[in-house]
Amino acid sequence: MSNRESRITSHGFFITGTDTGVGKTLVACALLHALSARGSRVVGMKPVAAGARKHAGRLINDDVEALAAASTISAPADEVNPYCFEPAVAPHIAASKAGVRIDLGRLREAYSALARRADCVIIEGAGGFLVPLGADFNTADLAADLALPVILVVGMRLGCINHALLTADAIRGTGLPIAGWVANHIDPHMDCATENVDTIDSRMGAPLLARIPYSAKIDAVRIARELNVQPLYSSGPV
Repeated sequence: MSNRESRITSHGFFITGTDTGVGKTLVACALLHALSARGSRVVGMKPVAAGARKHAGRLINDDVEALAAASTISAPADEVNPYCFEPAVAPHIAASKAGVRIDLGRLREAYSALARRADCVIIEGAGGFLVPLGADFNTADLAADLALPVILVVGMRLGCINHALLTADAIRGTGLPIAGWVANHIDPHMDCATENVDTIDSRMGAPLLARIPYSAKIDAVRIARELNVQPLYSSGPV
């Protein structure tokens, strides 16, 4: 890769999905691996995590652990994951049960700190794009506040066309660009899978970065080699 190809178009990307359980963490980790393989210093961030286990007096979330393992730089836990809750429920409900108010300013400050440490920050949202984070703001508001291009992970199963296009409309409604999308085949028995991918791709208005086949054992490093990250780069000196 020449120097003219090696500038990432943004200091970060916001990973969202059509639903929970569609592979956002897998794609975020694969993207971290793919960008680091091209020479970038990268770090993953999970602003809000719900669903954790207690260990040695602290809460451990599997998504946060995976993002940290795929990052090339270390960062304080409160920057990588400012809010972590034990119950695996909607973030605003988990926060309410814990007596905590998720603060948008704190999330912004954590991202800014990470952006000073890395060339690119990969942020994984919680659930879908409109999941509430508090009484008066949601994931879309967070993405808009950070002003980062969005990568949409589509869980390929029955109903995915509607879910994908509705989410794309919601993203564009915030004024944010869609940097690309990923088709993740989560239903091994889905009929007309290729036709569904083609239908979404023809209407998304953003490049298809990868089509991930169904697998009971998926590997982010392998997926990284198949990601088309070129649309995320612009020409110009490093």
